[in-house]
Amino acid sequence: MMIPKHFEEIVLKKFGFDFSPTQKEAVEHFVRFLFESEAESLFLLKGYAGTGKTSLVSAIVNTLLALEYRVVLLAPTGRAAKVFSSYAGHPAFTIHKKIYRQKNETDGEGFFDLGFNAGANTLFFVDEASMISNMDTEGHFGSGCLLDDLVRFVYNGRRNRLVLIGDVAQLPPVGLDVSPALDRRELQAAYHFSIAEVNLTDIMRQAEASGILYNATQVRRLIGSGESSLALKVGRFPDVFRIGGGELLEEMETCYGKYGEEETMVVCRSNKRANRFNEGIRRSILYREEDFSGGDRVMIVRNNYFWGAGQERTDFIANGDMAVIRRVGRREELYGLHFAKVTLQIDDYDGELSSWVMLDTLTSDYPALTPEQSRALYYAVEAEYADVPSRKKRLEKIRGNEFYNALQIKFAYAVTCHKAQGGQWDAVFIDQGYLTEDMLNDEYWRWLYTAVTRARRRLYFVNFKNDFFEKSS
Repeated sequence: MMIPKHFEEIVLKKFGFDFSPTQKEAVEHFVRFLFESEAESLFLLKGYAGTGKTSLVSAIVNTLLALEYRVVLLAPTGRAAKVFSSYAGHPAFTIHKKIYRQKNETDGEGFFDLGFNAGANTLFFVDEASMISNMDTEGHFGSGCLLDDLVRFVYNGRRNRLVLIGDVAQLPPVGLDVSPALDRRELQAAYHFSIAEVNLTDIMRQAEASGILYNATQVRRLIGSGESSLALKVGRFPDVFRIGGGELLEEMETCYGKYGEEETMVVCRSNKRANRFNEGIRRSILYREEDFSGGDRVMIVRNNYFWGAGQERTDFIANGDMAVIRRVGRREELYGLHFAKVTLQIDDYDGELSSWVMLDTLTSDYPALTPEQSRALYYAVEAEYADVPSRKKRLEKIRGNEFYNALQIKFAYAVTCHKAQGGQWDAVFIDQGYLTEDMLNDEYWRWLYTAVTRARRRLYFVNFKNDFFEKSS
């Protein structure tokens, strides 16, 4: 058949290099998937760091667009969508933004139904699929299960199909041992689709000069091996460094000057460690004397359906969104918590937003307000409306309370690896943290691999054990 062969030739031209054996296999399988008549089929493209997965996906997407196919690009988080868009050269959206529609805009709780997919003959590409859970963790959205809702949305449209892209060596969703959206058996058992699967494993020649990718590969090879002897290499690469705590602030200051605050990140293993780094960076590099001020970079740590309602780009502000505080206004102490009225700019959103933020979560060792704190806040706000006889009206008052709906935020100079997943930064500092021999298992190696692959141009191993490095490093 001439059409499939022609498609392969265009992909190769746009790719710009000779295909590796597994890349060639991936293109051949994708061409069969694209031209086959079976409607309920799914393409699974897995690839480790350095195997050319992003370049190959970019070439395939751009070939489809050049041939006027309908293509939609999606990712689990805003930052992952930004990365996907930048390498594919086509707009990308968060899965939530694309597939859900708000039930009732006057409802401060923000419940979202699965939207109607009117599109037909469309290919949906979803990057960073390792982050997509099949657990009921999304109470405000559709069925509560993101993977189920994504599949339903795509295949509700006539002759639409799904391409799931990801790296199985990365961290799976919280609470799971595997990434269900990248596991063929899980997908077949749940959806009974015909699944074409390819795993890119050949490291590209262009990647061999990268210390970031070399060390990512060293870590990845330990996953599932039962071994614990790691040999990181830093000496002969210009993009990878090993430093102690005493050198950290100076190196971070250098990266802030070279790449900017928004392109420099510290990745930690706990919120407690991230808090310590955030405090030190604000005090010793940014010279921020106040506990919270204009110019601070923050991360939203819980979905918020109140302040995002009616915004042009979104119906809600997502857990994981990054923002810059432009101005800090008045402060209030209410319900046993501390609040500030701020103007902030959320990354990749147009315009500024005025809202209340919760200061207590900034330095908490928990990911956000604990369930106990959330309940206490609810009852404290409810007490304000004790004179409202109707329970329904009282609930509406609570849901409309600006302080009850305050954005929960943390400083975003240092974050946990789960919060960093899906994003990439020019300079990344990985904090070793507390580590014992019995912690050297697959869970740790996935954590480290995911952390290493967040770096684009420069990577620092901070306070890492001597045993983790080749003797010459």
